[in-house]
Amino acid sequence: MGRQRRRWPRRVYGVGEEPDPRFSLANERTFLAWLRTAMALTAGGVGLDVLAPQKTSYLVLAVGLVLTGMAMSVFGLSRWMAAERALRTGSPLPALSAGALLVGVTLLFGLFIVVVLVTNR
Repeated sequence: MGRQRRRWPRRVYGVGEEPDPRFSLANERTFLAWLRTAMALTAGGVGLDVLAPQKTSYLVLAVGLVLTGMAMSVFGLSRWMAAERALRTGSPLPALSAGALLVGVTLLFGLFIVVVLVTNR
């Protein structure tokens, strides 16, 4: 019991009961997947800035990739916290509300990449 009081974040571990460890570990793996994707986007943005020609369109794309990576890491943490709370309290898992926004951002960047590639030929 004393060990649970020291766990952070209190907002997550301060409610409900300890869930089956398999569910918590699956939730943690999903969080790590979000972080892996965020790091890939950030690395892609940095790589694009270093390797691409010195054009404004590539800079906009590089900054966009880095910002999207940052947003994905925040979203991943928020999603992990909400899912862990739901597991601990026995309530339904949260909907993937920000996922639609991230899909929209990803589609916009995909379209932007297509436009940049076509116009620079």
